[in-house]
Amino acid sequence: MKVSPGERLHIAAMLRGQKGHLSFHTPGHKRAGADITELSYSDCLVHPAGVLCAAEQDIARILGAAASYLLTDGSTAGVFAMLYALRAAGKTDVALPLFSHPSVWHACNVLGLKTHTMSQTTRCGIPLQPDEEALEAAFEEADAVLLTSPDYYGNFPPLGRARALADSTGKPLLIDGAHGSHLHFTADYAGRYADLWVDGVHKSLPALTQGAVVSAREEWAGSLREGVLTFRTTSPSYPIMASVEYAVKYPRNLAIEEAAETFKRGHGCLRNADWSKLLIPFADPCAAEKYLEAHGVYPEFNDGNYLMFYLSPCTKPRDLVRLGRLADRLKKRQIPPDAPPGIIPMYDKE
Repeated sequence: MKVSPGERLHIAAMLRGQKGHLSFHTPGHKRAGADITELSYSDCLVHPAGVLCAAEQDIARILGAAASYLLTDGSTAGVFAMLYALRAAGKTDVALPLFSHPSVWHACNVLGLKTHTMSQTTRCGIPLQPDEEALEAAFEEADAVLLTSPDYYGNFPPLGRARALADSTGKPLLIDGAHGSHLHFTADYAGRYADLWVDGVHKSLPALTQGAVVSAREEWAGSLREGVLTFRTTSPSYPIMASVEYAVKYPRNLAIEEAAETFKRGHGCLRNADWSKLLIPFADPCAAEKYLEAHGVYPEFNDGNYLMFYLSPCTKPRDLVRLGRLADRLKKRQIPPDAPPGIIPMYDKE
């Protein structure tokens, strides 16, 4: 398996070491393999002291956290845990962008947190990140601020200013970084700015679906752990956990990052700040989606203005070449600056 130099895969090595395993434990399929439960040799996620502890410590080191916690429930469990930590610290008001993920609104509702929506503008059918003025107002009126970075369209809030405001006001900064796990090598990574943050590792790194991590700085590590124990499953998937460790330790792929930026310039993509998200404004997005799917190419979403194509370090340059050839057969259009924002199907369903 491909990992950064010097890294070891603790969970995967443990799973490979199984021999002659006769299962009288869950899961019910009784085909032990890698899909086991918490046993004498496999460590316990509630009180990790073995391979899971080693994996979480390595992940925290790589992500620059005081503590990181493995999640097999997706970023949603991490969002709930972060906001639980906020509530446990006596914070009652949180400011957040209108386009925040449904899990953020659900967690605030469940935990009784009052929400303050930041002012928001749109351009070319894209909801924009809050600007510095909106951030200043947010830190003034709420006990904490929760940002999304990057957002689903590949844009970032002014992270440096947000951190400076958090420091000057003494108020915590939370970041839903579900779509930014691939950025931990860079200055744009959420963990460089936030007090608490979540990585949806499965979204943009090579982890199994639902694999995620939630992390904190030192002063928030204890209360975040309480939140994790409250909302995280008590039946974690070892294949998912092993894949999260692998994904976080996966090496950076500068070649595909550069290829993605070249693709954007050559195929009429909307300009954005995140190499992993390609936004193409087809003249007829629905017809374009059907055409591409008929040729075996499936985008992440169609919001009515753009098709978004989600890349990762595992994307192959030849796949971008194929996408470009197909996309160039289809008519593009200019999205007017005052176009209303589209609807992301996943958000609409929730």
